[in-house]
Amino acid sequence: MHIAAIQHDIIWEDRTSNLARLTAPIDVAARGGSRLVVLAEMFPTGFSMNTAVVAEPFDGPTTAFLMAQARDHDCWIGGTFACITDEHELPTNRFVVAAPDGELHYYDKIHPFTYANEHTVYRPGQRTVTVTIDEVRCTLFICYDLRFATEFWETALRTDLYVVPANWPNTRAQHWQALLTARAIENQANVVGVNRVGTAATLRYDGHSMIVDPLGRSLASAAHGETVLFAEINADVVAETRTQFPFLADRLP
Repeated sequence: MHIAAIQHDIIWEDRTSNLARLTAPIDVAARGGSRLVVLAEMFPTGFSMNTAVVAEPFDGPTTAFLMAQARDHDCWIGGTFACITDEHELPTNRFVVAAPDGELHYYDKIHPFTYANEHTVYRPGQRTVTVTIDEVRCTLFICYDLRFATEFWETALRTDLYVVPANWPNTRAQHWQALLTARAIENQANVVGVNRVGTAATLRYDGHSMIVDPLGRSLASAAHGETVLFAEINADVVAETRTQFPFLADRLP
């Protein structure tokens, strides 16, 4: 499966402008043959705690945008946004993946970023989610989740590709790169980490988006600027790696 990671800037709390400016790189990704296109965390608004302004219903404009882009380009597209749900007072940081036929899957961020008080305005998710796209099993996580190996370990045997959109600041860029590589190596799976670039408030984001193979080798990477990364993901390579190096059997019952 051919995948694309769109490393992009985000205009602060301006959903209309962000959705409009993402149509061009999505078109580039689709024309490049990608079957899965991944956007950064909180791609319509930036990582804002101002949920009164940025949060929207699940069937709001962002999901409609993802569905339209998936349909028009005949590919799967995913990214996260602040999502209101009727059954809870607080919204969630929700990763929505839209299929070209209109099918939707979503994952709610299990680990809110308490260092930035995300937990005070966004509720945590309760379940992991794996979606099969063109025979590649894709498990969804979001940014800060990357620091917690438990859920990655628990989902390893049903995962060929971990998908991790983020707003990860440049001050901890080394952590981002090291953890993406570690999650690939320890679970013998591909990992795509999609980070934003640009600035928001006092933070700078330098990208360093990466696509990593099951042995921890970089298939594609980029820093600083807006760009589209491409890579080929093959579930057979994951299976072959795990057969050749049966490390998971020593960890998992």
